[in-house]
Amino acid sequence: MLQELKVVLEIQEFDMKMIRLMRLKLERLKELQHIEGLRQELRKQQVEKEEEISELNRTIAAQEAKIQEIQEKIKKLEARSNSVKKVDEFNALTQETTQSERERIATENITSDLIDKRNLEEEILEKIKQSLTESEESSRNLELEIAASIRAINQEGQEVKAGRDELAKTADPEVLRIYERLLRNKKDRVVVPLENRTCSGCHIALTAQHENVVRKGEKLIFCEHCSRIHYWQAGEEAGEGAGGPKRRRRRLAGV
Repeated sequence: MLQELKVVLEIQEFDMKMIRLMRLKLERLKELQHIEGLRQELRKQQVEKEEEISELNRTIAAQEAKIQEIQEKIKKLEARSNSVKKVDEFNALTQETTQSERERIATENITSDLIDKRNLEEEILEKIKQSLTESEESSRNLELEIAASIRAINQEGQEVKAGRDELAKTADPEVLRIYERLLRNKKDRVVVPLENRTCSGCHIALTAQHENVVRKGEKLIFCEHCSRIHYWQAGEEAGEGAGGPKRRRRRLAGV
């Protein structure tokens, strides 16, 4: 293995821990956002339902005022009917009174329907408020647990970064620069071993010539397919450390 890669491999382990921690932190933050999103949706529903009920109250009040006006009109018509002497005028007042009564009944029916609707909406509003209260109570402990988890992740991340920064001081600047550029692009391991003449990053087979150059370890060798840096692990290290299969020894004849 190229000597400069040994330090970079150690740095890569720190970076993999950092990436894992960042992904875990992102997942926990998404959980918090999901919890808050549910609460915001319930608050939105509550506000909308309250506005809807307020509008119904205004409409009901207007309908009740209309009923009151019709009733006052009917009283006046009845009073006039009692004082008129002409049949034609009496009949006209009676007809107008009948029409007003019909209008009153129709308005009362509409008002009754509106009141029923308001009662139903108020029941729904109470359920929304109850759901919001239950959501806040049930999520409080979960939010505290997530917040504690994020603090622990941040603490571990600071420790990992400190170790990584210290190790980076001993790395070859040019090799480190190339490694970091690849890491920014892939967000995954970019210094990988060859396993059975295959890139362990993209899992595409390579040529024997490529393997021989990597074996020599004289310079940085990049995968022609994924641009990862290749290195060679010999013997037991290659078989066990890289996860590759161990080579079986050929049995001697007769054994």
